[in-house]
Amino acid sequence: MQIAAGSLTRALFGLGILAFLVRPEWFEPALRLLVDQNMPVIYLQGNLLSLLLQHLALVLAATTVAAILAISAAIFVTRPVGSDFLPLSRSIVSIGQTFPPVAVLALCVPVLGFGNGPTLVALIFYGLLPIFENALTALRTIDPAVLEAARGSGMSEPQRLMRVELPLAMPLIISGIRLSAVISVATATIGSTVAAKTLGEVIVAGLQSYNYAFILQGGVLVAALALLIHDSLTILERRFGLRRLATTDGKP
Repeated sequence: MQIAAGSLTRALFGLGILAFLVRPEWFEPALRLLVDQNMPVIYLQGNLLSLLLQHLALVLAATTVAAILAISAAIFVTRPVGSDFLPLSRSIVSIGQTFPPVAVLALCVPVLGFGNGPTLVALIFYGLLPIFENALTALRTIDPAVLEAARGSGMSEPQRLMRVELPLAMPLIISGIRLSAVISVATATIGSTVAAKTLGEVIVAGLQSYNYAFILQGGVLVAALALLIHDSLTILERRFGLRRLATTDGKP
C-alpha cells in the first residue's frame, strides 16, 4: 500500500513537472505569490527544458567517466598484481570528496576556460568514491565457492571476471553509480558560476535578483531530475539483483 502511494505521488509529481516545462504559464498565478508585483515570474532568459537536458547530459557524461575509472581501479586492486595499490587508490578517489567542487572549478578555469569543462572535471572527481567503494566491496565479497567453481570449469581469469564476478557484483556497483549520479545532479548546479549550461543558471538568477520564484523553479527541476535518475537506476539495480539470485540459486 505504501509502495503504491509512493509511486502514485511520484507519477503525479512527474506529470506536474512535465506540465510546467510545456506550459509554464499555467503555474504563473501560484508563483506570483513569491515575488514582488513588478518582478518576472517565469524564467525566460533560457529555455527550461533545454537547460534540464543539458544538465542531464553533463551529469551522465561525468558519471559515465567516473564509473569507468572507479570500476577499473576496483578491478585492478582486487587482482593479485594490484593489491598493493589499494591504499593509494583509496587515497586518490577520496580526494574528490574532501576537495570542494568550487575549488576544483577555480583551478580548472585557467586551464580549460569557462563552460562545461571545469564542471565536468569537478563532477568526475566528486563521483569516484561511492562507485569505487561499492565496486570494491562487491568484488571482494563474492562467494569463494562460486569463483572456485568457475576455475574448475576451465574459465580463464578474464572469463571469470566478465562472466562471473562483474555480473554478481553489478547490483552493488549500480547502487554506487546511483549515489554518485544523484550527488552530481545537485553539485552540477554550481557549474553555472563558470558559465556551464545547467539548471543552476535559474537558481543563480533568482539569488541575484531576490526572485524566489526562479529559485523554486530551478530547485524543483533539479529535484525532479535527481528522482528520475534515482528511480531509473533503482529499477536497473533490482533487475541485476534478481539475476544474481537466479545465478546463485542455480536457476537458468
